[in-house]
Amino acid sequence: MKSIHDRDDFRASLKDRKRIVVKIGTSSLTHPETGALNLIKLEKLVRELCDLQNAGRDVILVSSGAIAVGRQAVHIDHRPRKIQEKQACAAIGQAQLMMIYQKLFQEYGHISAQILLTKDTIDEDLSRYNAVNTFEELLSMGVIPVVNENDTISTYEIQFGDNDSLSARVAALVRADLLILLSDIDGLYTDDPRRNENASFIPIVRNLSEVMHMGKGSDSDVGTGGMETKLHAAQIAGNAGVDMIIANGDDFSNIHRIMRGDETGTLFVASGNRL
Repeated sequence: MKSIHDRDDFRASLKDRKRIVVKIGTSSLTHPETGALNLIKLEKLVRELCDLQNAGRDVILVSSGAIAVGRQAVHIDHRPRKIQEKQACAAIGQAQLMMIYQKLFQEYGHISAQILLTKDTIDEDLSRYNAVNTFEELLSMGVIPVVNENDTISTYEIQFGDNDSLSARVAALVRADLLILLSDIDGLYTDDPRRNENASFIPIVRNLSEVMHMGKGSDSDVGTGGMETKLHAAQIAGNAGVDMIIANGDDFSNIHRIMRGDETGTLFVASGNRL
């Protein structure tokens, strides 16, 4: 039996994937010193996504960052703790973040659209059906949907949610070929490499149950996820037949490296059939 450390030519098939969901976390969009948006990185992210679409692929971006942007706008120097404080920051920040995204996408000749989801949107049959139709229509128009949780009205997502799981649900919803999670780490390790220098990198995972115990929480002042939420996302995506990659969001060039079949990040091979 092959182990979780085996390498193979599975990555070569990534070149042919046509519908890609990319998730970007708050820590990959902001300056660590100030928590403000890193506009140079944001511009590069948009350029990478536009180039994917120029190559004939459907692209969906799941973007965190609304609360962090709102927090900066109203000069809150701490991470919001109260639900109403988070909701207020999200209401301010989501509008500003989307305005920046639209401006940058337009610079490269592409149109973006905002989609805000809650857990209920995906759980309820009618709203899920409507969401699928909206995604399909936007993609048929050549629009790049920018997705976030609707933190302004949903307390569930703010308290318990994370955009890793959301992106996996979106990938399943739109029947994506690949989900890319961009984070502040190169991929999955046998232990936290920032605390254990002997931690080994795992390039490919075929059996998720072998690595679920490796999840670690987030130490970030701006992010809500961690490896635990990413492994949960791999479970959701894999059960829906969607392969997933965790890669480092410090360099958005990793997107095109992944799509040309380079061994970048940790690849989670789907276990289920596409739903």
